[in-house]
Amino acid sequence: MDKIIKDVGDIQSRLLDHRPVINAEVRYFVREFEEKRGYRESRLLENLNKIVHGTNEQMLPTNLEGVTQQLSDVIKRLEAANHMAERVQQRELEAQQSNHLQANMEKLKEDWAEFLKEQQRLKEEVDEEHAKAVGELSTRFSEKKEDLAQFSLI
Repeated sequence: MDKIIKDVGDIQSRLLDHRPVINAEVRYFVREFEEKRGYRESRLLENLNKIVHGTNEQMLPTNLEGVTQQLSDVIKRLEAANHMAERVQQRELEAQQSNHLQANMEKLKEDWAEFLKEQQRLKEEVDEEHAKAVGELSTRFSEKKEDLAQFSLI
């Protein structure tokens, strides 16, 4: 039984334990890039890093002034564009308000014309009622005058 357990353990370590394979690959990688190439890549990277730092030290201050000037120009242009956009927006708003006011004026004119027609109709009704009342009063007055003339003759 012990031999079976030992064999199963060996099989398991061969099938599931990848550490020996990975260790061999790591050693090969290290040997390939460090020993055979003699640290060429790291020297090249260090030289490039020095060149980049030197360029940054020389170019950054001069470019910074130029960038600052360009940014101030861009800001001025953006402010001018923003001002123009606000003016256009204000004009559109005024035009909309003007159109709205014009529509309101037309509606008010129509309402006023309708009001005047209604007032004219009411005036005519009142005039008719007045004329009827005057007619009735003059009829009654003439009747009373005739009655009075009859009483005074008697």
